[in-house]
Amino acid sequence: MANIIAIANQKGGVGKTTTAVNLAASLAAMKRRVLLVDLDPQGNATMGCGIDKHTLDYTSCDLLLTEIPIADCIQRVTEPSPGFDLLPSNADLTAAEIGLIDSPDRERRLSKVLASAAEAYELVVIDCPPSLNMLTVNALVAARGVLIPLQCEYYALEGLSSLLDTIEQIRESRNPALCIEGILRTMHDPRNNLANQVSTQLITHFKDQVYRTIIPRNVRLAEAPSHGQSALLYDPQSKGAIAYLALAGEVLRRLDKRQQAA
Repeated sequence: MANIIAIANQKGGVGKTTTAVNLAASLAAMKRRVLLVDLDPQGNATMGCGIDKHTLDYTSCDLLLTEIPIADCIQRVTEPSPGFDLLPSNADLTAAEIGLIDSPDRERRLSKVLASAAEAYELVVIDCPPSLNMLTVNALVAARGVLIPLQCEYYALEGLSSLLDTIEQIRESRNPALCIEGILRTMHDPRNNLANQVSTQLITHFKDQVYRTIIPRNVRLAEAPSHGQSALLYDPQSKGAIAYLALAGEVLRRLDKRQQAA
């Protein structure tokens, strides 16, 4: 059964899609069977994997609104070897949110779709849209854990409180197994005093829920999406690529520890 991780933050610009693509690539490089689900109508994760969102026959929208097999939608990302699978998206996904409104199982559509492919993967990574809408709710209902990318700035802490409230509501009403996978500090500059202060506050309040791995500000990491590549493929020696490999290792260790405890 696949471990499903939703990467979510209601605040945009925190490195959510960058984390989704690079975590999927890093897990695949560690020989894990990975599915990356692009659940954002902007389709940035799709383009960041080198797949043209404008030429797709089927997307995650089709899966949410129709009964087509998931295999018809999946695109293969072959690099870095051995690669991973991608469930792509584009602007059509906006229609899915509208179409789901009248569906009796509107909050569980993604969960049902992923259940049909659960045995094929060890990990499923979901890139959520930067808002709390029906797509994000579908991701949180389907997931076992939420990875929260967070830029270390003042307003980020306010947004985190709102997201944690949302996660708790989903846990109480729709998905009792949902937990916080971890809080990831992104775009971190150790020369910035405010960033260091916020980082310290996070550790004080959330302790072990904060990943030890910190994603630095890194030019190569920022350049990689424009080439349709993960940082691991674009420049495997860059600080960004190395950081996401470290994150993948930390994610796997936490999952193993949780399974052993169960």
